[in-house]
Amino acid sequence: MSAALQPASQNGVIEPISADLDAVNAVIRRQLHSEVPLVNQIAEYIISAGGKRIRPVLVLLVANAFGYRGTHHHDLAAVVEFIHTATLLHDDVVDESSLRRGRKTANAMFGNAAAVLVGDFVYSRAFQIMVAIRNMRVMQILADATNVIAEGEVLQLLNMHDPDVTEERYLQVIRSKTAKLFEAAAQLGALIAGAQETEIEAAAEYGRSLGTAFQLIDDVLDYSGNANDIGKNVGDDLREGKPTLPLIYLMQNGSAEQRSLVRSCIETGDEQHFDQVLAAISGSGALEYTRREAEKAAQRAAQAISEIVDSKFKDSLLQLCAFAVDRNH
Repeated sequence: MSAALQPASQNGVIEPISADLDAVNAVIRRQLHSEVPLVNQIAEYIISAGGKRIRPVLVLLVANAFGYRGTHHHDLAAVVEFIHTATLLHDDVVDESSLRRGRKTANAMFGNAAAVLVGDFVYSRAFQIMVAIRNMRVMQILADATNVIAEGEVLQLLNMHDPDVTEERYLQVIRSKTAKLFEAAAQLGALIAGAQETEIEAAAEYGRSLGTAFQLIDDVLDYSGNANDIGKNVGDDLREGKPTLPLIYLMQNGSAEQRSLVRSCIETGDEQHFDQVLAAISGSGALEYTRREAEKAAQRAAQAISEIVDSKFKDSLLQLCAFAVDRNH
């Protein structure tokens, strides 16, 4: 890693925008209020679960890095967090997940129907906030992002239980499902601050690459993390039949016996052989390869914003690149 990507804590990253984050949290609580008690109950359950809030942090840091002095970045930060939250609610139903952020998922607590419907409420509330900003470019970026994310979800569904997924097909899912909202968040921060087109695109590239790094490290942690640290069950990807990059690498570089084992586990979602798969992954260099690819993505993100004027906000954006690859959760 370059000198620009020294290890960082998330607390250090968000320190320059702590007041902004308080304002965003106030927007989130106000905008999630509903006259329907179950909506409020599930919304409060989601909010209290916490999370890294990386996407709203991106909006705030980028807007400040370009000198923004208004308050619309608070609303846009809430919008991207709502879109992310809605996708999580739906994802957990599709994946039949039971644990997220160290607690039962909303679908495990309240049932699939309630989780899906409240996810729809959160999505639509995001668009209500967005429309109130009265900026057509903002609406275009977010409408395009939500559409691409939906496509990414379907692409992932098509890849499930398919042991022949290639690295490129998998990276396409990451770009659509995860990196796109990171990209939109950074774009919005630059746009709302009145940045030039080249600067908006630089911010977009930063977000795309950072989102890719985050997802690839999530892939690593699913086979090397601790459930208490990562807030979900280790091995969920294998149980769900998801061919993530460590498995794809093993399918390409492992022994015939290992490839046969992984193929069977992906096809059936067999978690009974998780220890054998983990041993094969650990011994094959798959986790090291995936981590190197994450580090390359983080370097691309740092390079994308190299022309931005130096500031404490730019420093935090660079620290975020380091945090993406150095974290254990």
